[in-house]
Amino acid sequence: MSERLQKFLSSAGIASRRQAEKLMLEGRVTVNGKVANELGVKIDPRADAVKVDGKLVRSEKLYYVLLNKPKGTICTMDDPEGRPKVSDLVRGVKARLYPVGRLDFDTTGALLLTNDGELANMLMHPQHRFAKTYVAKLKGIPTPENIEKMKTGIYIDGKRTAPAEAKLMGVKEKNSVLQITLREGRNKQVKRMCQAIGHPVIRLNRLAYGFLTVNELAPGAWRHLMVEEVELLKKAAIEGGRKAPEDPRLLRKPRPPQPRKPRIKA
Repeated sequence: MSERLQKFLSSAGIASRRQAEKLMLEGRVTVNGKVANELGVKIDPRADAVKVDGKLVRSEKLYYVLLNKPKGTICTMDDPEGRPKVSDLVRGVKARLYPVGRLDFDTTGALLLTNDGELANMLMHPQHRFAKTYVAKLKGIPTPENIEKMKTGIYIDGKRTAPAEAKLMGVKEKNSVLQITLREGRNKQVKRMCQAIGHPVIRLNRLAYGFLTVNELAPGAWRHLMVEEVELLKKAAIEGGRKAPEDPRLLRKPRPPQPRKPRIKA
């Protein structure tokens, strides 16, 4: 069965489809020894030999992993400072996994890793507005007016942020806890939005990536996504711009306590 060359490269974890097209246009991709620099080229993964920069590309099994990123780890694949990488935490997977988006060095929480370059690229694309929920400990206590600003949008670098969901979760002494859900992914966005209203972030945790939560994962722990979860992610990516579908498991309401029947003594 034939497929477009750039899709094959993306599925093999070499690069996103857009990056794969760039590799092709640069003449770095060959099929059966011939340079393939036309974007319409199709190949048969079972019969054709595809190489990038002279190295054979093998189609590999696709993996989807949810990690509870601990503090003090980075999301880049290489670090000249030798700091711990999130990819080092996922052991036993025979594939090179890439994080979908990034969390700062000191930010914790839900992080998706995969070698499915096509899906990763779709989820990160601005038009898809995939929901990400954070819990931030703030210095000081924001006013209702400031929380409303978070909801309607704040100007960062001259551009207004997209509407967000924000609510005050609690207050302790002179600090507060804010939950915020974003559907865009600017650099350090939560921290910069909170800084803009005069309440710097003390600690930041990403509670959920769409419907995926890390409630049952200890810091540094990870799990493979279930088939149903992968399908929901793909559906959300394809539908682009709409709210991510909810995981039906998260919609189950706890069973209300049942009144005990009085015991009848014989």
